[in-house]
Amino acid sequence: MSDIKHPSSTGETSTGQRGNGVTRRDFLNEVTLGALGIAGLGAAVVTYQYFSPNVLFEPSTTFRAGSPDLYPVHSVSFLQDQQVYIVRMPEGFYAVSAVCTHLGCVTQWKPDAEIIACPCHGSKFKQDGTKIEGPAPRPLPHFAISLTADGELLVDKLQAVKAAQVLKV
Repeated sequence: MSDIKHPSSTGETSTGQRGNGVTRRDFLNEVTLGALGIAGLGAAVVTYQYFSPNVLFEPSTTFRAGSPDLYPVHSVSFLQDQQVYIVRMPEGFYAVSAVCTHLGCVTQWKPDAEIIACPCHGSKFKQDGTKIEGPAPRPLPHFAISLTADGELLVDKLQAVKAAQVLKV
C-alpha cells in the first residue's frame, strides 16, 4: 500500500476543488449578462434619442443682397445661395423667386431672350416673373424688398408681395 493519492475521475483534486476554474454554467451566465447589458445600453441610447428634440436648423428667410449700386439698371441678377433674382428696372428693385411654380425646379435667366426659363419642363417667364408659356400654374412670386439703415437691400422670402410693389431707390 502506497501513500500516493490518486485524483478522482470527476476532476476534483484531493482537497475537493475543481481543476478547470470556469464551468459551462458560469460561462453561459456571463454571456447572458453581457447580452442583456448590451441590449439595455442600446435601449437607453434609443430612449435618449427619442426624448431629445429634433431641431432642424434652416437658413434665415431674410438676407442682405448688397448695395443697390451693385445692380445696374435693366439687370437681372441671380443669387444662387438664396435662389432669388434681384431685378433692377428704371422704376426700382424687386425680388423674384427662382423656383418654378410647376414642380420646384430652379429656373435660369436667359439674357439673350430676356426670359427666365425652367430647364425641367419648359415653363417660361418674363423678367418680372409673369408666365409666358409652359405647364407652370402661376407666375413666379415676388418677395418683399427694402433698404436697411446702412443702405443695403434686404429681402424677406417669407413675405410674398404683389408684382406691382417695387422698391424705389
